[in-house]
Amino acid sequence: MNFKEELKAKTLQIEKILERYLPAEEGYHKVVAQAMNYSITAGGKRLRPMLMMESAALFCGEGELPGRPDSIKALPMFMAALEMIHNYSLVHDDLPAMDNDEYRRGRKTTHVVYGEGMAVLAGDGLLNYAFETAAGAFGTAVTEEDYRRIAASMQILGRKAGIYGMIGGQCADLEAEKMGEEVTEEMLLYIHEHKTAALIQAAMMIGAVLAGAGQQDIDKMEKSAYNIGIAFQIQDDILDVTGSLEVLGKQVGSDAKNHKLTYVAMHGLDESGRQVKELSEEAVQILASVPRRNPFLEELVEQLIYREK
Repeated sequence: MNFKEELKAKTLQIEKILERYLPAEEGYHKVVAQAMNYSITAGGKRLRPMLMMESAALFCGEGELPGRPDSIKALPMFMAALEMIHNYSLVHDDLPAMDNDEYRRGRKTTHVVYGEGMAVLAGDGLLNYAFETAAGAFGTAVTEEDYRRIAASMQILGRKAGIYGMIGGQCADLEAEKMGEEVTEEMLLYIHEHKTAALIQAAMMIGAVLAGAGQQDIDKMEKSAYNIGIAFQIQDDILDVTGSLEVLGKQVGSDAKNHKLTYVAMHGLDESGRQVKELSEEAVQILASVPRRNPFLEELVEQLIYREK
């Protein structure tokens, strides 16, 4: 099976996992459940749950193996939870009060279809439902060590999604809009690290934790994910300049429209491309330094960073 075929198969596997944890569209909360599901079933690369799954495989392989920790049974719940958190952030990002985007993944954004109020509730619902889903992982624990790993994963998820992670990055991003050209490179990298890299770090760290990795290797995953996140965001900034609605499935030029100072605006396309290459190469080198190799994960990182959409 070549990379594209394997990627398609794994993406389908993740879609089936997500379907298991979607809220039921019934009762008086039916509309908000529909709005939540509209967002999470809109497609996408499923990057974060896939990175979590492949990071776990990096440390304990796939299938039933001797010594495979029971905590790995919690993996699907955390994969679904992280994708819910990612999608809630997109629903809120698209709101008129934030980026005011009308298209996401080739179709109308949640607030355009369901209204602004319901989109706010859908985002809130996805965030809360994510932690409800992840908390269900404790029911899979067998040993005390399983409980510790699941608890550690919950802490990583909360921190990387919260004010010290993604929300902190979004806060800095909003503040930067007021500052214009006064935004420093340090602040810009803070925004990229927290708004984009934080959830990628959560994915790769949680995958390692649930697979029984030691702290040194968990730290390596955090650093590799930092590089991936920064490179991913710089590439996103590049595509916002060079891409098109037809290819990306969303409006281009939104950074300029919203007066956002990006890495591309600060350093130009050539230097931005060079940084993407340097960061991605180091990320793959870190992944190759752990005892077990995962060629699919290494190829996935390169494909995601150098994507055209």
